[in-house]
Amino acid sequence: MTAAPEVGVTLPAALRALFPGCPARHLVRGGSVAALVDALDAAWPGMRARLCDGRPALRPHIAVYVGEERATLRTPVPDGVEVAIITAISGG
Repeated sequence: MTAAPEVGVTLPAALRALFPGCPARHLVRGGSVAALVDALDAAWPGMRARLCDGRPALRPHIAVYVGEERATLRTPVPDGVEVAIITAISGG
């Protein structure tokens, strides 16, 4: 059985502020965005609740990019790709 791919996940400052010790970029293993969220939640309990709603789906103010493509929880994550989690900015 092959291990899940290891990828770099960049986290926004607004999210890191809620989890002391959480780095700006973290290496995690997971074959999908959902698996990456699980890995982040294992390292920093409560992170899943900040990223996902009860359906489960990404919260409306959270965007995840796998490489340069916008992703959902079901999006596969190939080995070595960079993943960015971004919080929405609102205003007028």
